[in-house]
Amino acid sequence: MYMQVESHTGSRLHLKRNPSIRSWSLLVGISSVGLAAAYYSTDSFAWKLFYVAGCFFVAIQNLEDWEEVIFDKREGKAILKSFSLYKKLLTMCKGGQEQAVVLLSEIRDISVEEEKVKYFGKGYLIVLRLLTGISHPLTQSAVLGGRSDVEAVAKLLTNFLELDLAGFRSRIAEESSDSEETLEKDDE
Repeated sequence: MYMQVESHTGSRLHLKRNPSIRSWSLLVGISSVGLAAAYYSTDSFAWKLFYVAGCFFVAIQNLEDWEEVIFDKREGKAILKSFSLYKKLLTMCKGGQEQAVVLLSEIRDISVEEEKVKYFGKGYLIVLRLLTGISHPLTQSAVLGGRSDVEAVAKLLTNFLELDLAGFRSRIAEESSDSEETLEKDDE
């Protein structure tokens, strides 16, 4: 699952993403290697503690972030938040949460992009394209496997932000200005 819809009203869309089952499986697997090494080792207690702590640290490093996005039409903003347990532990509870704010009026397009994931194949994620030319991913990590979940969320966002309608209106405005220019040239 790419992102889950927490709430959806006419003026607010709240999407959330938690670490995947693959991420939790890696956490349990790597942590259990450390526990097994400590249990079956004949080393001192300090070394056993080092095995457990080291494997737990590597396991936390592989855990995906908790992410959420709130699109609010009343405020005209999209707030993208992410929380990393790994960064929280490294900074001793002072960091770990990042936030980006994007004005809804600056979003011109939403697209699904393919990303190569080392050893696993292809992953997909949603990219917000802004008027300034900047592209910002909706989430930090791509979802592996099927593209259909990601495309469904992209379609939901496009409909919510009325980007397909806005693109249609801008094309009509461009065509009418082109036809006016053609008429002016014909009059000369």
